[in-house]
Amino acid sequence: MVLLALTTVVAGVFFGAALYVSLVEHPARVSCGTEAAVQEFRPSYRRGAVMQGSLSAIGGLLGLGAAWQLHDVHVGINAVLLALPVPLTILFIAPTTKRLLDPSLDATGVQAASLLARWNRLHWIRTTLGGLAFTLFIFRLVMHCA
Repeated sequence: MVLLALTTVVAGVFFGAALYVSLVEHPARVSCGTEAAVQEFRPSYRRGAVMQGSLSAIGGLLGLGAAWQLHDVHVGINAVLLALPVPLTILFIAPTTKRLLDPSLDATGVQAASLLARWNRLHWIRTTLGGLAFTLFIFRLVMHCA
């Protein structure tokens, strides 16, 4: 039960961070203009990627441990949902991120603005998966406590 509670906390932190980026940080950076947004994105992304990637991976592993410990397939599915942003980022978001991080990108151009908008839409996938996993972990935690 302790592993499930810990996993739920990690899922909540992941979701909170992802939601903050989606609702606050990215819209604020874009509101400063494309050039400033690209300049701010570069150091912000590097720091955020380490935090969110670690939370997603560690939470997924903790969740799998909790599923094994509790013999609960639903917790295992939730763990996969929490860990899913890692491969999704590598496969689908990384190409956009790589272009935004490229020093040769014209940070004032239409392409940069388009990449920032695309990155935001893709990031919402991470946010949604985190929110779904967090909600389902809370539900399983309540079910196991009842």
